Amino acid sequence: MIIEFRVQNYRSFRKEQTLSFVASNYDKSLPENIIAPELPGLPDLRLVKAVALYGPNAGGKTNVLVALSFLKWLVIESASGQKPDAMLPVQPFALDKESPGQPTMLHLTFVVDKVRYELAVAVTKERVVQERLVAYPNGHAQIWYDRVWNEETKSYEWSGDAATDFKRDPDIVEKTRPNTLFLSAAAQWNNAQVAPLYTWFASKLLFLQLGPEQLLLNEYVYTAQTVSSSSDAGKLITDLLQSADFGVKNISAVDESRTERAIKTFGALKTFVREAGVPANTMPEKAWRVTFQHEGKDGELFPIEWGEASAGTQRFFTILGPWLSVALYNQVLCVDELDTSLHPSLAAELLRLFFQRASGKDGSQVIFTTHNPLLLDMTILRRDQIWFVDKSQEGESFLYPLTDYKPRADESLVRGYLSGRYGAVPFIPRGLTAGAEDEPANQTENVPHAG
Repeated sequence: MIIEFRVQNYRSFRKEQTLSFVASNYDKSLPENIIAPELPGLPDLRLVKAVALYGPNAGGKTNVLVALSFLKWLVIESASGQKPDAMLPVQPFALDKESPGQPTMLHLTFVVDKVRYELAVAVTKERVVQERLVAYPNGHAQIWYDRVWNEETKSYEWSGDAATDFKRDPDIVEKTRPNTLFLSAAAQWNNAQVAPLYTWFASKLLFLQLGPEQLLLNEYVYTAQTVSSSSDAGKLITDLLQSADFGVKNISAVDESRTERAIKTFGALKTFVREAGVPANTMPEKAWRVTFQHEGKDGELFPIEWGEASAGTQRFFTILGPWLSVALYNQVLCVDELDTSLHPSLAAELLRLFFQRASGKDGSQVIFTTHNPLLLDMTILRRDQIWFVDKSQEGESFLYPLTDYKPRADESLVRGYLSGRYGAVPFIPRGLTAGAEDEPANQTENVPHAG
């Protein structure tokens, strides 16, 4: 589970911005939305199960997820997924003269097997400038290692607490390249102490894209596998699609990996992946044929193939498998534009389902971006679960919680958000809208939050 994520000098974020999952001690509402992890040294810590990111188009809310995804890439791929002399795919803030020459900084506080960890990295295109891993097995900080680049000596300086149980293998230190995290290299060389952390990033921190290009790449495979397994989760997916009023009465998911059609399709996909520069691990391992059974006249069922189904049906089906998996297996799921092609009530039902089924102790969490204002006043989300991302006129994004505004208990959050009280809404000059030619075009009513 995640406690806190900080990012600085990455894409639209210039100054350090913080996203926190720590729940407010003053808010006693919706206890099913809360995790009580019972960590050593933090016995009273409570975390929220989900965080919603609101903001205008191009405001930077997606960049929060992209930054977290980049940290995952550094852990999982930097040692094995790139050439020894490759440049790191860093994207520093580009709208001033100083930031492109400064490192991007990422800091994640997270929990693995009831132990709190802090991983802090600073990277440029050329190298890892600093990497620091701190563990709290007994509630007290233990610096497992701190690796800092010395520009004068052109070498790394290593330090750490001598009293910790962590053993920094000098052979792995020697094999760790400048463009590689030590955590990534140590996991590649089978270091048992960092293996749980690597596994957490690899299998517990998940990202789901719902755009049409991802659906073409079989992002729905996990749901198809779940449906075909005849498990309780598979039956629940069918029941949810039936109750969502898509007209679906049944679902068929068949593995067709060995058919001629699938072999042909896979060949085309591999060509697309290679030419488009899409990461190879986005390729599905199997070809699934998903068919929705719809009821017609006189109760007769008619098959609708995946490609003929509505965008809403495709996206709802795609998200259901990972959504249930996260709730059941203590994962963290990041979803960009949760409500894409979904009715607002369906997004609300997904959240209710998650809060009901996710454990209150083991750490299932969701981070999602949305434009759906109805979620604000539907008693689904606590106020400490709502965050905003806004952008200044200089192109710099800021991340801040609703609780900064201390809204009254009876205040309509929907009305406040749409009126611009909390920022993070698009501004259109009045002179550019139809019927408002007589209004001045340079009025600015929304001032971005300044951190």
